[in-house]
Amino acid sequence: MPTKLADDTIATKLAALNDLVTDGTHWERSGDCIKKTFTFKSFIRAFGWMSQIAIWAEKLKHHPEWFNVYNRVEVTLTTHDADGLTELDFSLAEKMEKFQ
Repeated sequence: MPTKLADDTIATKLAALNDLVTDGTHWERSGDCIKKTFTFKSFIRAFGWMSQIAIWAEKLKHHPEWFNVYNRVEVTLTTHDADGLTELDFSLAEKMEKFQ
């Protein structure tokens, strides 16, 4: 079972994650979750990105909560088994940034 991260570790990892962001938005912490809205040029690009991330989610055995409308994908990451944020959340978030 993944280990829940301490608040200071989360703050450090969130800052490092936001250093990877290239689209002018940022990941934000909301309680035991991190969230971000991704915006793409079209629905097909948003859906294609979601398909790529779905493959990584399967490999990591960690699945996002996400919501898609047209060119926007709202993402929420948390590890339910740990009741909070773990390394898995930040690993998946990094993949999301890499493939955006």
